[in-house]
Amino acid sequence: MKSMLCACSLLLSSALALSQDLARSKASVSMVPAGTTSIDRGKPGTVELQFRVARGFHVNSNQPKQEYLKKTELKLDAPTDIVIGKTTYPPGEDRSFPFAPDEKLSVYTGDFAIAVTVRPLHSVLPAKYAIHGFLKYQACDNAACYPPKQLPVMFEVKVTKGQGQGKKNPRQSPHVHS
Repeated sequence: MKSMLCACSLLLSSALALSQDLARSKASVSMVPAGTTSIDRGKPGTVELQFRVARGFHVNSNQPKQEYLKKTELKLDAPTDIVIGKTTYPPGEDRSFPFAPDEKLSVYTGDFAIAVTVRPLHSVLPAKYAIHGFLKYQACDNAACYPPKQLPVMFEVKVTKGQGQGKKNPRQSPHVHS
């Protein structure tokens, strides 16, 4: 009976520790809801996406110092006729951690922003378009790194006609016609 009780206690404490680890790694990075960005069709515009790394965690930057580290990377799928251009990541902060005190890692902590260039083609109808994707990252705390995750990302772009993009009248001859 004692061995059965001991086994149940061990199983329960292992399950509790695992659920705490999963809960900690699950809540490590979030996206601040993005407002709608207006962009004239045919012209590039920049959308700034805000992310938050929970207190006590860090994620590798987009340019980690070691090849084997998982970089933070934004992947987006745009609707037809909307082009996703350059993605600009912030520089990482060089920090050392108790698990490797002599090594500096390039990481993001707290809040960070990623800028994305979006260019609707001239042929796009003026309307709101949703752009979906995900942020790939690996969160770590001072003791361990957790399995890589993908955070769903969504933002809207309102495509506008822009100035002077309507039909133009043909050029008139300077001569008077009767």
